[in-house]
Amino acid sequence: MGTFKIEGGHRLKGELTPQGAKNEVLQILCAVLLTPERVEIENVPNIVDVNKLIDLLGDLGVKTEKLAPEHYAFTADNVDIEYLHSDAFKKKGSSLRGSVMLVGPLLARFGKGYIPKPGGDKIGRRRLDTHFIGFQKLGAEFNFDPGDHFYRVEASNLKGVFMHLDEPSVTGTANIVMAATMAKGTTVIYNAACEPYLQQLCKMLNSMGAKISGIGSNKLEIEGTDYLSGCTHRVLPDMIEIGSFIGLAAMTQSEITIKDVNYPMLGLIPDTFRRLGIQLERRGDDIFVPEQDHYEIESYIDGSIMNISDHPWPGFTPDLLSIVLVTATQAKGSVLIHQKMFESRLFFVDKLIDMGAQIILCDPHRATVIGLDRQVNLRGISMTSPDIRAGVSLLIAAMSADGTSTIHNIEQIDRGYQNIDERLNSIGAKIERIA
Repeated sequence: MGTFKIEGGHRLKGELTPQGAKNEVLQILCAVLLTPERVEIENVPNIVDVNKLIDLLGDLGVKTEKLAPEHYAFTADNVDIEYLHSDAFKKKGSSLRGSVMLVGPLLARFGKGYIPKPGGDKIGRRRLDTHFIGFQKLGAEFNFDPGDHFYRVEASNLKGVFMHLDEPSVTGTANIVMAATMAKGTTVIYNAACEPYLQQLCKMLNSMGAKISGIGSNKLEIEGTDYLSGCTHRVLPDMIEIGSFIGLAAMTQSEITIKDVNYPMLGLIPDTFRRLGIQLERRGDDIFVPEQDHYEIESYIDGSIMNISDHPWPGFTPDLLSIVLVTATQAKGSVLIHQKMFESRLFFVDKLIDMGAQIILCDPHRATVIGLDRQVNLRGISMTSPDIRAGVSLLIAAMSADGTSTIHNIEQIDRGYQNIDERLNSIGAKIERIA
């Protein structure tokens, strides 16, 4: 289990370029299974979860070429469907949450898709019902083995249908869209997710010959086709990393320019950090965050305490609530953080309290943060990263704290952030990676 040793109290200065979006690329990589032709993908981040999925595609028989550090080509012209029955597949597939999105394209092209219960962050209940109910509505037969937690769907012919999803699941929508691209007839998905990741997937599929309309809305219409061709696709910059860098700049009183952010696709992220009192300026397609001695949380018009909560897109992404929470600890004022979607995501706040933060964990979904306004600095401690976003939040806290901190289980951070220690050290951080 790897460890970061962080010397806190250093102000950073310089430029950071966000990696490719993890949540997008996991969908995009699965989509290469829809065609036997060559698919090139640019801006692929070098992170654990992505590398695991690329490795899994290789085991399935997909030819992989690394054309440049973040540029790959994939050719799925000789997929080994029998690999889905192997113990090796069960082991590898269960270690990665994103592996569930293999099912849709395999079902569409080969008439069958299997997956073991996928892994990922332990942030609360993350059910898969939406995925498999959608496949069933398209005409697939579903089977679940509770003994080994193995999911199977099979269909000789998928048929387009109208469906109203019970929740706007991003991965569920992606999976169903990929399956529907090769179904007979027209599929309409209402209450579909419309996150930028899903928009990107739909645009990529259309470039392959799919016929998807309504992109960016919660109603998608997919006219099925018999064949999809190859394409070239570029992954968006990771908006979660962009938000993390904004919070980092504020907490460490640093001057940071975040490059090439694709600003129009950031939604509420910039304004949510502005509500915490953080100054940030759009400069072309960059975000400039100046050095700030203080930042003050806004109140509502009637003077009541600000409430920041997550919501499906175009609302505020749940992946950044941990970052907002830690950033608020050194603001002036108070804020209620309401994590609606996952009941275990706030269970890292005990570490922040041990560092000196003033936080009341009201229940599994809500925490009230009373900002210290830098009157009392956080103090360095030893802690363990429970998941990707909490891990980076603790890293930000450690970088702003007095003294030295250690963060164990940094493999969680490496799952979602590419060479984060090297990149932050290049602009003035003091982070040592200990094997």
